[in-house]
Amino acid sequence: PTLPAAPGDTSTTVAPWDAVLAAGVAMIDAPAAAAPGGSPPPRASADGLRRLLGLRDHVAAPRPRARAIDRMLPGEQIDDGLWLIESAVAHPVPDAPLPLAFARRDGHVHAHDLLFFDTETTGLAGGTGTRAFMIGAADWFEGALRVRQLYIANMAAERAMLRTFASWLSPSTVLSSYNGRSYDAPLLRTRYRLARQPDPLHGLDHLDLLHPSRRRWRGRWENCRLATIEREALRILREDDLPGSQAPAAWLSYLRGGASTNLRRVAEHNRQDVATLSQLLLRLCDDSPESPEAS
Repeated sequence: PTLPAAPGDTSTTVAPWDAVLAAGVAMIDAPAAAAPGGSPPPRASADGLRRLLGLRDHVAAPRPRARAIDRMLPGEQIDDGLWLIESAVAHPVPDAPLPLAFARRDGHVHAHDLLFFDTETTGLAGGTGTRAFMIGAADWFEGALRVRQLYIANMAAERAMLRTFASWLSPSTVLSSYNGRSYDAPLLRTRYRLARQPDPLHGLDHLDLLHPSRRRWRGRWENCRLATIEREALRILREDDLPGSQAPAAWLSYLRGGASTNLRRVAEHNRQDVATLSQLLLRLCDDSPESPEAS
């Protein structure tokens, strides 16, 4: 459709449908000229003009209802922004001291002194800009392996988390980790120092299972990551496991108002990590020269 040009203007202007319709309605509403014989011509209706032009009234589609975001957090809130998850694994307490020959050390360690721990952090770079938002720990307690996990739902809860973890340690505690001597322990020491709290890890014995595992299985599988050792040596298969590399994004997404779905998966990943450490230590002890099964 085109609109009439102004006098002297030879260009043609394309009119939008709304303009055409408005012009048509104006023509309908204008007084009709009398036809020869005195009777007025038949009047067209606006609806008829719409049908003629193929136009329809625009009906806005209903907006879909916004889904409620799942913000449920596992465990129990024990302080402002600090949550605790407790669980137990049916893993009997070793009935004899464990030999340390696998770590190239003399002597033994009592199972009740061991504390297996692992952290989930905001990155792998380390330094003062990296913090732990979750600390998982496992120890033998009342005939089973007790798993306790602390995590923070806001930045301000870090001090409370560090104080609570410190209360789980004693001078006789023997820490056990997987690469924790090089990463987790130094990171926690930095966070204690920045929080102006005493360092409870100072002076504690520490069994890092990474290097004994490398000596035992290097070259046998594609790598010596904990997940690989867990699958190949311990025959543990995880289902729907969230890789540790995605843990920082899961926590930061929750802080920004996102769902807690992946944060719960981080907690399950961490729980399995510390439970695996206890089984890995026993497997390394069984393979040591002092073990009856190794002879």
